[in-house]
Amino acid sequence: MESVNSNSHDQSQMDPPPEKEEQWFNDHFESVLPQIQERWPDMAKQTLEATRGSLDELVRVISLHSGKTSYGVKEQLEELFNTASNRTKNLAENLEPLEKQLEDLLDELNSSLRPRIEKPVRQRPLLSIGIATTVGVLLGLLLAGGRKS
Repeated sequence: MESVNSNSHDQSQMDPPPEKEEQWFNDHFESVLPQIQERWPDMAKQTLEATRGSLDELVRVISLHSGKTSYGVKEQLEELFNTASNRTKNLAENLEPLEKQLEDLLDELNSSLRPRIEKPVRQRPLLSIGIATTVGVLLGLLLAGGRKS
């Protein structure tokens, strides 16, 4: 009996606060739902979606359907959450270099294309205004389609 109490005491120290679990669950429910369905394929999607507001309710429903203890279900869900968190971190790390490349390309485009556009506009401002007006009117006609007021 003593080992049960000490074991549950040790486990409660390792678990994050319930508020953080609940908040994370609410924030990431949509992204984790396919993995939950993969882990428990016999559960209806509507049943899982009905628990959206509560992690405890999801644990209870899965426990009832699967015959596993609430503790076992919660452990498996925490595994899924950790996997999803790791994937998100990896995705963010992989996107950083791409973001830097995009910024560099935009800077390069701005420095090379801008002078090529500004020079003719400065040389012939009236022609530029006329072209811009014509393009605007044509786009307005196309977007308005057959509507007449």
